[in-house]
Amino acid sequence: MTATMIAERLLDGFEPTFEADLAAPIPESEYIERLDRLRRAAAVAENGVTLVHADGASGFQTSNSYIHWLCDWVREGILVVPTDPSLDVHLFSFYTESVIMPPQGEPIGVAEIWQISPFSIEYGGRAGSPVRKTIDAVVKRLVELGLDTASVGLVGDKTSAAFWTYLESELPRAQFSDRTEVLNDMTRILSLNEQAQVRTAAQLASIAYEAACHVTRPGVTDFEVYAAFTYAQMARGGETGDGYQIGVNKWGTACGKPYGHVIRSGDLLNLYVSNVKYHGYTAQIARMIAIGDITARQATTLEMTADAVRRAEAKIHPGARFSELHDAAFTAYTDRGYLSTEQTETAKMPYNWESLTDGSARKVPTKYVPDEDYEAGGRRLNHVYPATAGPHNPNLGHSVGNMGGPKFNVTSHNTATLQPGMAFVLHAQWLDPLSDGSNIGDMYLVTEDGYENLSRYTPLDAYRVEG
Repeated sequence: MTATMIAERLLDGFEPTFEADLAAPIPESEYIERLDRLRRAAAVAENGVTLVHADGASGFQTSNSYIHWLCDWVREGILVVPTDPSLDVHLFSFYTESVIMPPQGEPIGVAEIWQISPFSIEYGGRAGSPVRKTIDAVVKRLVELGLDTASVGLVGDKTSAAFWTYLESELPRAQFSDRTEVLNDMTRILSLNEQAQVRTAAQLASIAYEAACHVTRPGVTDFEVYAAFTYAQMARGGETGDGYQIGVNKWGTACGKPYGHVIRSGDLLNLYVSNVKYHGYTAQIARMIAIGDITARQATTLEMTADAVRRAEAKIHPGARFSELHDAAFTAYTDRGYLSTEQTETAKMPYNWESLTDGSARKVPTKYVPDEDYEAGGRRLNHVYPATAGPHNPNLGHSVGNMGGPKFNVTSHNTATLQPGMAFVLHAQWLDPLSDGSNIGDMYLVTEDGYENLSRYTPLDAYRVEG
């Protein structure tokens, strides 16, 4: 591995080709408007109160972003939102061991915050269930508000089940309904302020990619490329490292965590940028870096994936169907013989993680794959990854930018239409094990008269580095 002193200097002389436009935080008035919209939806559904839950998750994160989106609270909790605007909003939190406190995340529109405590004999010598203690406090407040027999709307995810089960046992006269889809619908279209957040996030991702290009050369490790990428965006306001999706090998098929691979001539580096975050909003792009000479097949794959994105981009406009973007992109694959026309259909497309045709488990091929950097740590690569040839995913892309997970995918069967305020990534992929691979994509925002390419600051085509 490169000596630490040299590694620290890899970014010497780096200057991005542009400066990021750092958007101001979402104004408080918009959070108040979001709570009002939730109340209006609850009134239409005949709910007297809505309870919104987000649990704690590893890495000091939450299991969803619903509370964050509604009031800017970044911890776990249950948000109690009475439909009657004359009744206060209450937040019940601090029931996990996560040491996260404002000023980031000071809740907006919330009258009272209630601290539960992470009850545990092993952790704190205090017996109790954080789930039950949280619901006990919520029930007490609902009784005081006269809402213990109300129709209750519930918003959450899989981690909410234990909370809701206990809540129903404690409020036998209340009626309950799942209202999670209401929040999903509210976050599908980005407001102008939200668009500014994802625009900044995409700019940070682009600057980070430029930093990665600056340091990539033979002898540098994947750790150092990832560190340069991360430093460039976080030093400018990015909130997290991208996560994990960087990969480099001699085929262009690697995608995962850095492990100490030393870059060599003939390598292909994949930057699958999926979680550059700014004020809670994310950007996603995908870029490739080719080091030295590559094979003709690898060059064709790189060209094809960039061409596919451009063909889809030409179809972006309000009113277009997502399926039209998907179909346009994969003509780049059929023109080059990578897929048949029938295989471009999402349900019939071969892809890297697919099962056998009957739906049963596919055995990952067993084969020794030499990797001197991995073996330097005393380990061997004994399987072929990916197990099958094709894109990572049997589609072209998905929504991104919004708080929370993808709200839609760009597939051959998604006939929904593009609307102004939608943000999504189009990433064309192809990985053929031990042969060739590419993952290239841009992030887009649908506008009133067309679209904005949010990652237009760096070329879509693979960046070439001398071997």
